[in-house]
Amino acid sequence: MTGNRLRRLFSAIQVALILVATFVMLVPIAWIFLAAFKTHVDVYQLKLFFRPTLENFGTVFDAPFLLGAKLFNSTIVALVTVMLAIPIATMAAYSFSRFHLRGETAMLVTILATQFVPAVIIVLPFFVMFRDIGLLDTRVGLIVVNLAIVMPFAIWMIKGFIDGIPLDTEEAAMVDGSSRVQMIRNIVLPMAAPGILTAGIFCFIIAWNEFLFALILTNKNAVTLPIGLALFKAEEGDLWNLLSAAGIIIMLPMFILALLIRKYFVQGMTMGAVR
Repeated sequence: MTGNRLRRLFSAIQVALILVATFVMLVPIAWIFLAAFKTHVDVYQLKLFFRPTLENFGTVFDAPFLLGAKLFNSTIVALVTVMLAIPIATMAAYSFSRFHLRGETAMLVTILATQFVPAVIIVLPFFVMFRDIGLLDTRVGLIVVNLAIVMPFAIWMIKGFIDGIPLDTEEAAMVDGSSRVQMIRNIVLPMAAPGILTAGIFCFIIAWNEFLFALILTNKNAVTLPIGLALFKAEEGDLWNLLSAAGIIIMLPMFILALLIRKYFVQGMTMGAVR
């Protein structure tokens, strides 16, 4: 087999694998999208042509499902988590990147090690602690837990971007009379913005999709969207049409967010890949 034929064969195999992977990823999403517009009867039938209905999207917001309250809880928890985590993580990442701290390596390793602890192991201590201080079934409790989850990841990720900023630019700014705060605000933050934004996106996604802690630590008042999906059951079984409609509502913010910040997201991931 000649070199050209071999290259064409490899190209064909690569295209075929990409098409298969795309098919595997898109088919479940397409099924959920179609099921969201089907009736309870049609959802159990493999129909590509059916009479669509919007009733499912209204039903999920009515009793007993009340998806609106869960949507509000998820939004507040995810947004506040990002708003608190990113500034704190940025300051910590800058400190680790620019200052020689005693025990720096041990602290960084400890921060990273927390990511390898299974959530099921630490959920019980959180439950007992929150029960004693009155944070069970509260949005504040979920925000605290989410901060514990996303902070190590955010610190390490942002530190990688700050490490890539030339130290000479900061020294030149300070020689020109800028204070360290001014230098961070005018130089470091703009240059690290794609990386900080990328970390914020991942933190939002993690907080938005978090399931285990929300399942154990909430009961009624602070139930989030992922936990709310478990309510779509009836005597006849799982209400797949309502589950699909709720799934579309959960996924929609992620799609919109991806469209709005895709340029900065790709730039941030590219910067992080060349460290």
